[in-house]
Amino acid sequence: MTASDALSLVEARGLELRHGTHVAVTASDLTVPAGVLVAVIGPNGSGKSTLLQALAGVLRPSDGTLRVLGERPERRARRTAFVMQTPAPPQGVPITVRDVVTMGRYAARGWFGRLRAADRAAVDAAMERMDVVHLARRHLDELSGGQRQRVHVAQGVAQDHDVLMLDEPMTGLDLVSARTIDQLLHEEPERGVSVVFTTHDLDEAAAADHVVLMSGRVVASGPPRQVLTDAHLEEAYGRGALHTPTVPFVDVPAHD
Repeated sequence: MTASDALSLVEARGLELRHGTHVAVTASDLTVPAGVLVAVIGPNGSGKSTLLQALAGVLRPSDGTLRVLGERPERRARRTAFVMQTPAPPQGVPITVRDVVTMGRYAARGWFGRLRAADRAAVDAAMERMDVVHLARRHLDELSGGQRQRVHVAQGVAQDHDVLMLDEPMTGLDLVSARTIDQLLHEEPERGVSVVFTTHDLDEAAAADHVVLMSGRVVASGPPRQVLTDAHLEEAYGRGALHTPTVPFVDVPAHD
């Protein structure tokens, strides 16, 4: 039995998150299972990205407790691959696609550590999975937005990790890039990796194993059929904000 099998991915009690004096997430309790695909969804400003930052160990809670696989997030950051929303590429910096993906190995080797054969193999495998091998010698500012996103995801995959977190990884992408990243999200749990991603898309959330619905706090958490109900969506987005008849989940008893 692995640690992922024995522990929840996330255990939070009275969790409060702030950016300076601004309270982004009010006191919330949350339990999320390990080894599955988890979607965090909610309107703009609901605290999705803030929660992801806390889980990745980038932002420390202002109150309450938070554990990821039984540890404080910042203590296990080397095993958590965190892919933020893709920034604009640096202008005039001669950094290639392979350079960017190789940075995923720095968590284990350090910035000045010598790469070993296993590190190079991990970089090669990550580039293959994200279909960017043919772009290896290209510079970031020569790529499309979808290609750059695949490169940054490859960097996360190249890192030694048992948790992969991605902030809106498929927003505004071309079809090929979106399909490539979506396939990765669903494959990683089969490899024993817990995956958490934020999204605005109800269909993407519905395809996950577990959903966390945010609105300045945790509104609901659980399987999609239990979370993506009319009542919960109205609570998070406001009455009339969604055309709920298009949402495939309704709050009715199961018949099977």
